[in-house]
Amino acid sequence: MADATAHLDGNCLAGPLSEILAVEPTTAWWRRPECARSGPLAELHVYGPEPGLTACCPGCTYIALRLVRDGGYVWLTVGG
Repeated sequence: MADATAHLDGNCLAGPLSEILAVEPTTAWWRRPECARSGPLAELHVYGPEPGLTACCPGCTYIALRLVRDGGYVWLTVGG
């Protein structure tokens, strides 16, 4: 049985995000006003892959972004 709390770092988002963004995703930063944390994409905790990738703040577990693929469609949600 896999550990439900296991996560990847935000670097795993670089490939999927580079397919839909015009900027280099590894240079992106995030900020969570409520817990005052910010940092590079690599610091986010990423869970997935099913039904998609969910990236959370490592401090307060707020959902920073979600990336879901279904056939030829991609859904990207930034923020909770």
